[in-house]
Amino acid sequence: MTTSRRKFLGAATAMLGASVASREASAQMAKAPMRKIATEEAFATPELAKAWLEIARSEPNSSLDIPTGILSIFDNPRPGSNQDRFRRQLLDVDAERIRDMDEAGVDMQLLSVTIPGVQIFEPARAGELAVTTNDHLAAAIARRPTRFAGLACFAPHDPVQATREMERAVNALGLKGFIVNSHTQDLYLDDPRFAPVLEAAQSLDCPIYLHPRAPSNGMAAPFRDYSMGGSIWGFGVEAGTHAVRMILSGVFDRYPRLRIVLGHMGEALPFWMWRLDHMAARRAKDGRMKPLSLAPSEYFKRNFAVTTSGFESPDVLDLVIKVAGIENIMWAIDYPYESSRDAVTFIEGADLTASQRASIFHRNAVRHFRLS
Repeated sequence: MTTSRRKFLGAATAMLGASVASREASAQMAKAPMRKIATEEAFATPELAKAWLEIARSEPNSSLDIPTGILSIFDNPRPGSNQDRFRRQLLDVDAERIRDMDEAGVDMQLLSVTIPGVQIFEPARAGELAVTTNDHLAAAIARRPTRFAGLACFAPHDPVQATREMERAVNALGLKGFIVNSHTQDLYLDDPRFAPVLEAAQSLDCPIYLHPRAPSNGMAAPFRDYSMGGSIWGFGVEAGTHAVRMILSGVFDRYPRLRIVLGHMGEALPFWMWRLDHMAARRAKDGRMKPLSLAPSEYFKRNFAVTTSGFESPDVLDLVIKVAGIENIMWAIDYPYESSRDAVTFIEGADLTASQRASIFHRNAVRHFRLS
């Protein structure tokens, strides 16, 4: 046998062995229990619930995040109803929550305060509640550091206090990012008044989870009928509008390292991305908007991550993977509003490779939120 033939056969054998080893490793990965980190999981505190009820009762006709919804959860809900369960599970960050996680095979929840958070209060009161809420969250994490991590809330309408609390939450409390329940006093984060908040998030290298709430007063009227203002339609429209405002305003040219997380498969932006690119280029050419450094789709891949919270559609997941990139998709349940078991089953049954499944279930969360 010639030397060249021996080399060829040796190389072919090595390649075959590597291929077999790779397949075996993939099979082992598929069989092994996979770590599951859920990234949009809500909680509340008794102090916040009391304060929300005061607002809801004093302003029953306002659009401050559907006060009737707040009342239905926290004001003596009918025993055994969904509202009764939501109240109990939102306030519990111990026994019942852990039991649900264990039954569904969830290793960790990234906790964030449920809507409406602290942003519906006047700035001083909002700042006080942010501090006590973040302390409550940090204490829950300290009791179970392998099961919980958390996102801090703050009062955007007091930027000085907000940035101080953002720094404290990360550097002193060890929280992993921030939750903003969309608009504050009908303003969005592209407003120049919130520049210190965006600067702080970029400097601290922590993401802002941009969570929906009921549409702001400027767009609320058509959503008040048919219960359209909440999760059935208004939430996604509102949060998606917020994200598009940030992109088209040039926020990500000014803060190129700022990271935003959108739940619910990207609040419809993946579906709209081609048209956003197309129309943004046309408007810039016509002089109707300031030209951007990148196309909206490029900002979406660079500055955004997406979670699967409350959205279990295989077709939508395929689209989001194509538009956002597998490295920018994280798993979430939307606990307690959605089923932990259903959310696990969705990703376990999705048409994904073992590596893709691991990325969505835990790897991307570890990287984006710097989890241990």
